[in-house]
Amino acid sequence: MSTPKRLAILASGSGSNAEKIMEYFQHSDKAEIALIASNKPDAFVLERAKKFDVPTFTFSRKEMDAGILLEKLQAETIDWVILAGFLLKIPDHLTQAYSDKMVNIHPALLPKYGGKGMYGSFVHEAVKAAGDTDTGITIHLVNEHYDEGKIIFQASTPISPLDTADTIADKVHALEHEHFPRVVGELVGA
Repeated sequence: MSTPKRLAILASGSGSNAEKIMEYFQHSDKAEIALIASNKPDAFVLERAKKFDVPTFTFSRKEMDAGILLEKLQAETIDWVILAGFLLKIPDHLTQAYSDKMVNIHPALLPKYGGKGMYGSFVHEAVKAAGDTDTGITIHLVNEHYDEGKIIFQASTPISPLDTADTIADKVHALEHEHFPRVVGELVGA
């Protein structure tokens, strides 16, 4: 039997997507969540990791830029890095080390509403302001540019003029929770 793929999840906040991914892989013999890492020591994702007995690691932007995060990922023999609400730009040395092995989820249909500063409620507010009739999620590989890596999967949901940024966020979260764990599983061969 082959050794399970070792996955690390990077998250900056609550971690609801990270939790769904941990649930998805908790009984898998093909992949395991080996590490939850956050740039915020008070991020709720670290509490969620405890429920699944997943080790955690916190780091600063300066430490990430200096290579400390990469050293930790390599020390833990991480095969894939999953970004689930991680808000810092990934430094080039990390995208190069995990070229085609790092995946992100974006709360819009890229290439629309991507780039620096486009995350969370900022995306949903932009979608609402533009009067779009649909929005969705994009799961993509990570490269050295914000939200420009190869698109792996997209799913959309209709929105109406009555939707607010908050109700749009709820619809997008439902898509994230439905699709992100499965798409990660397919991507890593689990």
